[in-house]
Amino acid sequence: MSDTQTLIENRPPSVAALFLERVAATPDGEAYRYPVPAASGEGPDEWRSLSWAQAAERVYAIAAGLIELGVRPEQRVALASSTRVEWILVDLGIMCAGAATTTVYPSTKSDESAFILSDSESRVLVAEDAEQLAKAREKRAELPELSHVIVIDSAGVESADGEGDWVIGLAELEKRGAAYLEKNPDLIKEKVGAITKDQLATLIYTSGTTGRPKGVRLPHDNWSYMAKAIAATGLVGKDDVQYLWLPLAHVFGKVLTSGQIEVGHVTAVDGRVDKIIENLPVVQPTYMAAVPRIFEKVYNGVAAKARAGGGAKYKIFQWAAEVSREYAKATQDNFRRTGVASAPFGLSAKHKVADTLVFAKIREAFGGNLRACVSGSAALAPDIGYFFAGAGIHILEGYGLTESSAASFVNPGEAYRTGTVGKPLPGTEVRIADDGEILLRGPGIMEGYQGLPEKTAEVLESDGWFHTGDIGELSPDGYLRITDRKKDLIKTSGGKYIAPAEVEGQFKAVCPYVSNILVHGADRNFCTALIALDEPSILAWAADNGLGGKSYAEVVAAPATVELIDGSVRTLNEGLQRWQTIKKFKLLPRDLDIEHGELTPSLKLKRPVVEREYKHLIDEMYAGTREA
Repeated sequence: MSDTQTLIENRPPSVAALFLERVAATPDGEAYRYPVPAASGEGPDEWRSLSWAQAAERVYAIAAGLIELGVRPEQRVALASSTRVEWILVDLGIMCAGAATTTVYPSTKSDESAFILSDSESRVLVAEDAEQLAKAREKRAELPELSHVIVIDSAGVESADGEGDWVIGLAELEKRGAAYLEKNPDLIKEKVGAITKDQLATLIYTSGTTGRPKGVRLPHDNWSYMAKAIAATGLVGKDDVQYLWLPLAHVFGKVLTSGQIEVGHVTAVDGRVDKIIENLPVVQPTYMAAVPRIFEKVYNGVAAKARAGGGAKYKIFQWAAEVSREYAKATQDNFRRTGVASAPFGLSAKHKVADTLVFAKIREAFGGNLRACVSGSAALAPDIGYFFAGAGIHILEGYGLTESSAASFVNPGEAYRTGTVGKPLPGTEVRIADDGEILLRGPGIMEGYQGLPEKTAEVLESDGWFHTGDIGELSPDGYLRITDRKKDLIKTSGGKYIAPAEVEGQFKAVCPYVSNILVHGADRNFCTALIALDEPSILAWAADNGLGGKSYAEVVAAPATVELIDGSVRTLNEGLQRWQTIKKFKLLPRDLDIEHGELTPSLKLKRPVVEREYKHLIDEMYAGTREA
């Protein structure tokens, strides 16, 4: 048996047990960094640290506080908060109490929050602030099992008549827990020691692109396996600094906390997306994970800034971007053949010039120490991946689902291949079904859907194979390429199959102004597209092209803007098969967003919602054609 297999097969039953091991091994090591806004409300945030021992003190107090409130093993404690250090401490506290965390996105509306709390049978809710508490108060009559709400940030929280201690501050819970621990010093050790590997640890409700969310039941063993498997990849080490901003209610963010506990490196935690650009030079991470939309925004921002600098600057950027892609493809191809990431002399010389003029500044913006980024949740357009790879920002695409505890595949370090999601994590099996669907089996696969045995049976076979619903292909040496969601493949009236995500990804690489695009063409005789533009980028362009001072909606409606995007559509079409080409498009009057239900909290497109909302625009594009 290899060292990797031994590491994974001899894993403890829970991440709670791993946490106790980590605290014992490196009590004084730095565990977490987190920002504290300046007292004056102005100026930069102050970043503070918690050692593993300090984190443990708070985690154990939270666990004991929950136990004192009557929370029992496997009972659910819901957590509705943005990404912050308290999210991690509370989640670990819940697990160390033997209970299970129900994750709730803070953006979730009160009706859906109430559904999740009820469906999960959550006994306690940990709410971030007054806004999250208000949702629970509004629906309290519908949630008879909800015995307490713990508020992390009590600013602006006022007591209500008749609530008693239904609402408790997190600081108060920790104080109670610490007192309870004094009387029961072995409590946490006993609770963690009693956890079994198949005991429920987490309920994550899939944001889903259709219908009510389903609760995915992930037992403790899923996270323990993930922690060991991530460590076994060798992608992260104890000296790394991770910048964690992803939503922790999402499985992608959550899995990163497990890997960190096993490896023992530092994690800087701040979920404020608008602070990413400001935080990167301060945190100076060695690695971070993100969704493709973030890389697209950075790419579009760099391109727009170059364009705003005048014709000469923009030409330099375009030249450098082409050199970057060519260099990345050459080095990856050579590494595949020879094990050395080299490029021809002439190309290397051009790359050196481009690096001085463009790429060094991009790396600096990422903090200067970034060794790699992990991208997941949706497909990254290969051209954008190659651009960053050539610029020295190595994006390792990975793949997984909520139902597989997030990390099923990841690109292997230096041997990464842009356009693929890499190889399976140690211990995970994969096979491709006859219809191209990716099937997975291994210790990361969920137990099933909460209260939905029929839905579970639809995707999980009795022998453990999980149907992902994604279409893909494996290279002879085991690299997986995702081509589309099975249900998202569209068939034209001419009988041709099209993967819309592939076309959409290519468009994002050729159009620096796009924010979101939806390709439509099922049962039609040609493809069309709904396109939403990135507001800062297109308004900057508008200011230089006689449309300054106009609103986003006015700019998007202007003939000059339509002509600009038409140029990008023509460029896209040159690289497509005839039946894939976009014959007509419409620019949307506003960008797509989470608030209108058009994007999931992890920024995936909800196709049915968008198609329903903009049906009139789709109908206009097909008016007068045979099937209209």
